[in-house]
Amino acid sequence: MPLNPSSAPHPPLFSVLALMFNALVWGVSWWPLRQLELAGLHPLWATALIYLLAIACTLLAFPGALRQWLGQPALWALALAAGMTNVCFNWAVTVGDVVRVVLLFYLMPLWASLLAWWLLGERPRGADLLRMLLALAGVAVVLKTPGSDWPLPQSLSDWLGLAGGFSFALTNVMLRRLHQTPAPARVLAMFGGGSLLSALTALVGLGQGLVTPLPAPALGWLLLAAGLSLAYLGGNVALQYGAARLRSSTTALVMLSEVLFASVSAMALGAAELSMRVWLGGALIVASAAWSAWAPAQPKTSA
Repeated sequence: MPLNPSSAPHPPLFSVLALMFNALVWGVSWWPLRQLELAGLHPLWATALIYLLAIACTLLAFPGALRQWLGQPALWALALAAGMTNVCFNWAVTVGDVVRVVLLFYLMPLWASLLAWWLLGERPRGADLLRMLLALAGVAVVLKTPGSDWPLPQSLSDWLGLAGGFSFALTNVMLRRLHQTPAPARVLAMFGGGSLLSALTALVGLGQGLVTPLPAPALGWLLLAAGLSLAYLGGNVALQYGAARLRSSTTALVMLSEVLFASVSAMALGAAELSMRVWLGGALIVASAAWSAWAPAQPKTSA
């Protein structure tokens, strides 16, 4: 969703590095989120506060974006999808095995194919079905543990990782449907959805005893939250720059580096268990995602 696409030539290396920076931000975001939780700030409250700053910056740069967002009902669907993505991903990487969560999240191409069939009329071809089977085989390997009879989600973080990938796929499909909508309105809808839905989910969880109350303001966690918010903003700007200047297939491939950043950081800091089963299942999931990125675009057909 580029803010200012440019037709002028730019060195591809800079675009790739910009996308890798965005992947780095998301791949290591689990660590500051966990530090904030240690300070008493639940990841849902953290997400809500982090995106408040992003909303403020967007409105300062594009004052008319709010009116554009409120005036288009379809942007509320985008806000809901983006909000669910942030709720699920940020909560999952805080409470679960980081690599396992990221791998389940990267089932996104599977969900995207099904959603594009339903919402965009893009009927899957034979190769699409093979990629789906490859991804499903990978997730079955990741989810099947010695203590379980069936390869089903074993924890809250598993469910959140799967739901986050589905929501992210829906976000991408909605962005394609709304490609003629002004980009600042789309960006604001996504930031707004992340903040509003995180806050609402936190309030519901608070009433159920699943979420802790907001802690008293403290300089330490306020500075860390502000820093993470700026990192997300920088990552978003980098995404706009890179995605506007590279083919979508190249963008998808480069963004897979998030799995690498998450895996290396999680192994280094002891936040993941990389068994042979996870390696094998992860390889199948990543192969399916990479295959999806390399696949040629197909014309839109009726459902």
